[in-house]
Amino acid sequence: MALVLQSWASAWAAPKAEPWPKWEAQDAASTATIDHSPWQQILDRYLSASGDPQATRFDYGAVSSQDKSLLEGYLSTLQNTRILTYNRAEQFAYWINLYNAATVNLILDHYPVESIRDIKFGFFSFGPWNEKLLKVEGESLSLNDIEHRILRPIWKDNRIHYAVNCASIGCPNLALKAYTADNTQSLLQQGAVDYVNHPRGVAISGKELQLSSIYDWYQSDFGGNEEGVIEHLLKYAKPELGRRLSGHDLDVDYHYDWGLNTP
Repeated sequence: MALVLQSWASAWAAPKAEPWPKWEAQDAASTATIDHSPWQQILDRYLSASGDPQATRFDYGAVSSQDKSLLEGYLSTLQNTRILTYNRAEQFAYWINLYNAATVNLILDHYPVESIRDIKFGFFSFGPWNEKLLKVEGESLSLNDIEHRILRPIWKDNRIHYAVNCASIGCPNLALKAYTADNTQSLLQQGAVDYVNHPRGVAISGKELQLSSIYDWYQSDFGGNEEGVIEHLLKYAKPELGRRLSGHDLDVDYHYDWGLNTP
């Protein structure tokens, strides 16, 4: 199974960041906020963390029908929000939460599944990411639209890869806290630290440096080459890992585990 998961990861070509100009609009003077407390309730009940650095897991099988309805109601509220009338910080948190909540809801709609890749909307589809699952401001949106046409091109922050969660073991953590305008930067920072210092992000064994395939798929976001990736990792690596990465002469390999991120 591990070899299959790794071959899937190697075969996948990540989408490029291509801006969708409509979503660049904002109201910088707006002081309006968005209530993400329903999403926080879901996270509090079903998301757990263990280890140091932490890894989070979502208990899809335990979600009650009432909480499934709560999640669906939250997603409906977000889709009916006129997000272009909010300021940029509120928008940033909104898009991350919308992506993550929609992903959890997608898994619940098809549960039980062993991997999000098992959810397909066409015989040759890699997974569900191109399906138009949402509608905001009159536009039908896919998860790929949110990540690659809104979040990446507008904010140009490579820590976005530590924020959006694809319901997989190999993915960076689904954050324990709902994103808000006030905590987005601290959550992005914590997500980067947790992932870089966890073996699924970076692992060294002998002369081999095993990196998450995220650093291969999205190398353009991490400096555009292997040296840029290492420079990025050093920003978040704890001292011992940083020492081993500095001036490394290791064989680099990439790996990703698409197994469902459930306990």
